[in-house]
Amino acid sequence: MFNRVKKDVPGEMLPGTLDMLVLKTLSRGALHGYAIAEFIERTSEDVLRVEEGALYPALHRLEVRGLLASEWGASDNNRRAKFYRLTPEGRKQLVHEASYWARMTSGIARIMATA
Repeated sequence: MFNRVKKDVPGEMLPGTLDMLVLKTLSRGALHGYAIAEFIERTSEDVLRVEEGALYPALHRLEVRGLLASEWGASDNNRRAKFYRLTPEGRKQLVHEASYWARMTSGIARIMATA
């Protein structure tokens, strides 16, 4: 009998990356939740999928930590939506997380390149 290896699940988010991706997405300007998820999915060419059940708790968590601020406004289709933007502290956190991500992926790449 063969051991079956779980195949990659399309759209599965790496643990601990959602906050960083939200911060990076909002570095481009204020967006509402649906637009954040749509940007991440479109930019990753659908490799990453952001579920509502993960996104909105992450947005709340980042706002409570002072990394995001929000205000109500109208979406493109004239619906009431909460728009999120980075705070100065959020910009600092993004720099820290991007640096950490670069170090980690570089280290992993070096290991994966060995024979």
